[in-house]
Amino acid sequence: MRLSHVIAALDELYPPSWAESWDAVGLVCGDPDQEVGRVLLAVDPVAAVVDEALEWGADLVVCHHPLLLRGVHSVAATTPKGRLVHRMIANGVALHTAHTNADVADPGVSDALARAVGLTGELRPIVPAADDPRRGLGRIGELDAPVTLREFTRRAAAGLPSTAWGLRAAGDPDRAVRTVAVCGGAGDSLLDTVRAAGVDAYLTADLRHHPASEFAEHGGPALVDAAHWATEWPWLADAARRLTAAAPEAGKLETRVSTLVTDAWSLHAEGEQ
Repeated sequence: MRLSHVIAALDELYPPSWAESWDAVGLVCGDPDQEVGRVLLAVDPVAAVVDEALEWGADLVVCHHPLLLRGVHSVAATTPKGRLVHRMIANGVALHTAHTNADVADPGVSDALARAVGLTGELRPIVPAADDPRRGLGRIGELDAPVTLREFTRRAAAGLPSTAWGLRAAGDPDRAVRTVAVCGGAGDSLLDTVRAAGVDAYLTADLRHHPASEFAEHGGPALVDAAHWATEWPWLADAARRLTAAAPEAGKLETRVSTLVTDAWSLHAEGEQ
């Protein structure tokens, strides 16, 4: 299958027009006329992922995070990102990014996160898109039955890939949790919206001390903070399934979800009490 056809299928699933204005999505490197048989999906375009792609013989790597988010004047192999571009081009491996356009898709990143942590039934966006209320940022859903915050945090940790960061929660451990909001990736920009949504808990990543502390002081929902990478990784399998189902020709693609833990944090330690 030609790369141009694979990219067309991806753009149908995750239209670039849905991306935020500051984002950088789409084809990063690769010849649209090259043939693609194997597609590796990963969260981060880092050296270890490129190593895996080359070892497996991938023709295309689809990543959630952009390699070149900000403008550059050089991709010389004297920098880590430049070296990645050179390695991929030299080995005939293309790179494509679906970032904020995948965040707001239906289904998208937060749908996969919601299912991974146990939310069932119908999901709705935290912030619906202006042109389609079925899609948008984050998701709100319900557990099959109420559980304590302690138990929900434990179940969420079991449903997400393990990282050094783990999961941490803010709130009464015995608080009842039934309705939950989730947002893959950094979600503290939605704290005020989540407070007004009437949910019992909000699970996201990259929560900072002061916003979280102030949020708790206002009696808002419980907070559950997970590793950034872990909250977005569940989407990869969904994206792979949707890609291979996009067209009869795409069904011939061989896909693989990278299980490499590329979260920025690699070590966790606790002091003696």
